[in-house]
Formats: sequence, C-alpha cells, structure tokens
Amino acid sequence: MTKFKHNKKRNTAFIYECLVVELTKAVLGNDKNSQSNIKNIIKEHFKKDSALLNDLRIYQAITETKDVAQDTAAKILEEAKKQKSSIDSKQLFNEQNKVINKINKSLSTNFFSNFIPNYKDLASVSQIFNTSVSIKSRVLLEQEVIGAMSKTEEDKQEMLPVDSLTYKIFTQKFNEQYSDSLLEEQKTLLEKYISSFKDNGLELKVHLDQEIGRLKEEVQQCSSSSIIQENEILKQKLLQVSEILNTFVSQVPNEEMLTKVISIQSLVKEIQEDVN
Repeated sequence: MTKFKHNKKRNTAFIYECLVVELTKAVLGNDKNSQSNIKNIIKEHFKKDSALLNDLRIYQAITETKDVAQDTAAKILEEAKKQKSSIDSKQLFNEQNKVINKINKSLSTNFFSNFIPNYKDLASVSQIFNTSVSIKSRVLLEQEVIGAMSKTEEDKQEMLPVDSLTYKIFTQKFNEQYSDSLLEEQKTLLEKYISSFKDNGLELKVHLDQEIGRLKEEVQQCSSSSIIQENEILKQKLLQVSEILNTFVSQVPNEEMLTKVISIQSLVKEIQEDVN
C-alpha cells in the first residue's frame, strides 16, 4: 500500500462512517439523546443536494463496488473523478467545517478515533482526489483501488498486523465502555460483529444462527407459561417477537438486524425474570 499523509477530518466518507458508528453505539447503549443528536447532524449536513452528500455518494460508488471486471472498475473510478471535479470545492470545504464544528461541540472527544474497517480504502480514494499528491502516487493508488473493486471473495487476504492492533485497541475500548451495561450474550454478539470484517462475517453469521435459534426456544418456553397465557398483551408481543426472529433466518446480518436481536435479548431476559 502506498504511504501518504491523510487528513481524515477532510474525508467526507470517513466522517459519515464515524457518525454511523456513534449512532450504533447510542442505539446499543439506549442513549436516546445521543441518537437524536446524531440523526439530526446527518439530516442537517448530509441533506439532499448538499456538497457533503454528493461527495459521500462518490466515495460509496467506489468503495462499495466489489467483484467487477477491472475495465468496469476503471470506468466507475473515472466517472467518479469527473463527478468529484464538478463539486464546488469551496462549498464542500465550508460544509465540512460546519459538520466538524458540530461534531466537536456535541459528540464524543474520541469521535475521530473510531475504528472504521475500510479506513484504508477511504484514505486511498481521498488521495486519488487530492491534486497535491504526485501524479505517480495517484496512478499507483488508482491501480490499488481498481484492484480492490475487482477483487473476488476468494482473493481477499487476512487482515494486516496493523489492522489487528487497531482492532484489539477498539475492542478493548468497547468492552470498557459497555461491560457493565450489557448482558453476556449481548457482549458476545457485539464482539462477533466488531470482528466480522476479518472473515467476511462468517463467524458472525454462524453465531447469529445459533443465537436466533436459542431465542426462539426461549420465547416459546416463555409463551407457554401460565403468566404469559393469562396476559393477552404479552402473548401478542411474544408472538410478534417470534415472527421477527423467523424473518432473520434468511437475512444477511446488518446493523439493523443486530440492534433488533440485542433488543430481543433484553426483552427475553426481562420476561424470564418475571416468569420465574
């Protein structure tokens, strides 16, 4: 990987990914105020026709493209560069200033230290757009990005040592923050989620299948108790939970699904305590 200096605070996609991570933390920690604050920041600064949103979509067009032919990847990258050049750089800079100021005033001081699994990809794309980077460096970066866009699942390699260290630090910080507020099964699920980028989510998928099966059994047992049978509202709620769990069987794991599973884990635990 070509080495270069990267200003992540001027990387629109990195800012957005950090906001998503912070929002996920707020949801998992049931922090309603933070949830509302982060959602408002996203709505206000990444609104339709904003330079930030247009810039973000250009990054996503590149980084979210996988397993395509190299000539197709090259065409996508070339079109992305054209669209990037059409964005008013002064407007984008000003909008970045505004969202950075809002983040600095209202969110965690560790906001820009969030671990973003595809950080290197975002940084490479940013430097391709940076005209102050030498032509040779940009061409080399373009080749690397095109290679990543055309890489198949079989081609993907294990995480580099530096990523392993970053992952270890991130996991440690996460455990310190949530160790007292989460159930053991929730912490286990989150650990699988945090590390899922290492094996393309295979371990997470296996664990989720097992956990969903366990929750379905727990819900069924709770539903058959006399306390639940006598409470029509709880009966209906558990029926809804069971239906939701059934829909998860064919789904690809994502943040929304993870959040729902964690909520169900808490709900099942509470009902079990009430039943007992």
